Amino acid sequence: MSEIKNSKYQISLPLILCIGLAAGLLIGANLHSKKTTASDNTEIEKLREVLMLVQHEYVDKGKTDVVVEDAIQHILSKLDPHSAYIPAKDKIAANEDLKGNFEGIGIEFSIFHDTLMVVAALSGGPSEAVGLRPGDKIIKVDGKVIANIKLTNADVQKYLKGPKGTEVKIEVLRKNQSSLMSFTIIRDKIPQTSVDASYLITPEIGYIKVSRFSQTTYEEFKKSLDALKGKGMKKLILDLQGNPGGYMDQATEVADEFLPKGDKIVFTKGQGNRYNDMVMATDKGDFEKGDLIVLINEGSASASEIVSGALQDNDRALVVGRRSFGKGLVQRPFELNDGSEVRLTISRYYTPSGRCIQKPYDDYDKDIMKRYKHGEFFHADSIHFNDSLKYKTSSGRTVYGGGGIMPDYFVPLDTAYSSKYFNELFAANVIREFAFVYAEDHKDRLEKMGFNQYQEKFRVDEPMLAKLMAMGEKEKVKANVHDIARNKSVFQVYLKAEIARRVWGYESFYPVFNESNEVLQQAVKLFDRIPELNKSKM
Repeated sequence: MSEIKNSKYQISLPLILCIGLAAGLLIGANLHSKKTTASDNTEIEKLREVLMLVQHEYVDKGKTDVVVEDAIQHILSKLDPHSAYIPAKDKIAANEDLKGNFEGIGIEFSIFHDTLMVVAALSGGPSEAVGLRPGDKIIKVDGKVIANIKLTNADVQKYLKGPKGTEVKIEVLRKNQSSLMSFTIIRDKIPQTSVDASYLITPEIGYIKVSRFSQTTYEEFKKSLDALKGKGMKKLILDLQGNPGGYMDQATEVADEFLPKGDKIVFTKGQGNRYNDMVMATDKGDFEKGDLIVLINEGSASASEIVSGALQDNDRALVVGRRSFGKGLVQRPFELNDGSEVRLTISRYYTPSGRCIQKPYDDYDKDIMKRYKHGEFFHADSIHFNDSLKYKTSSGRTVYGGGGIMPDYFVPLDTAYSSKYFNELFAANVIREFAFVYAEDHKDRLEKMGFNQYQEKFRVDEPMLAKLMAMGEKEKVKANVHDIARNKSVFQVYLKAEIARRVWGYESFYPVFNESNEVLQQAVKLFDRIPELNKSKM
């Protein structure tokens, strides 16, 4: 089973301002803590005494477990924003995004009018094997009616996800069928991809978008890089916009593809020496000479900052976009005896020049919004760095630590991206539903047109936008004619990209959507600056 966030069909919406915390940077997977021994530490003894009093003396029984759970979370919250406690029941879901696969029935779905609808049966998955089709409405799961019950994404996961080899019976209503159709599906492993797009923008310029650094990211990235080189790629744009991070080893392996042997990629420092480490480039890089541009923004964090920082400090790439999130802490998962997990910050990482790009903890979760209100998304000169945090790249260029990676070339946020009406329609699932219905109703004509002609000539016209507004009103989203007129291109490009995805598959989305990606469009024009970067290294 796949939902939007867990599917290879995930589309990150850059039109909505990212104000949430970025994901943590993890070292390794399935790491276990050493068994603890008795300690005479006074703080630990005091905590033990309090818990014993609650367990044996408190008026109501059975309170200790609740107290312990809350206490652990409170203790970790006092350390830093990324150390966290994950109860055993939540651990699988918490780790799933970075595993590279999960177990379920293998569909992309949307909830339309309180009904679960199959948007796509994932290629090679168990749902495709039994014959589920786009547009099928799942009415019953194991005999239980799930339509018109105020269904949520969490409910769908509960009903359809499960261990490989287990069985689920569903009943669907198919278009032009009068009765429900029954299917028995055996759950299986469903791969997730972290490389969302890979294609040639021009005969020489390639584009690869990495959405996160999961266990399979380097393998996916290498496959995409080799394919583009085989098509004649000479220059590359690596898009890390909105990438929240993930596994450190995957980030360093990606960076290694661009750097010659001996170049420093990242180093870490923790308490004592046991978590101190340094990662150097090896001799295996397959794109050490081609022109390279890296795209970042305020949603690029952690592992994506390791990559962009390493390439910037070594004067290997031009970094384009807006200041990154500013997350320079490394977590390690420690499994507790009851199966729960503590993700504890065990070190800070530093870019090759020595920068710690971790931003201050004060108002941590409000920092991105503060940047927006302060004007940083629109004016580079609104950003002020402390001279005490000044560092030098390998060629002597000045860079700064203390709060993210500052790009070499700043691209302001397009004000059209703040369309309130678009966000309301998107949140109500109207955008996806409209694209799905339009693609289903016009699929034969669009397929006959072909993707290349579609990309060149198809336009989302006024009648289509009027139907979109009418569909929104049915979902209680009040029409906003002025907003849709002012931000028409945002609606047109996104709808065109979503319709393409419904007809030709996921790989067709980004070539269309990136027509409105201002950071990418500017980057394409900046390759003539690469010789200056190379000259500075001599």
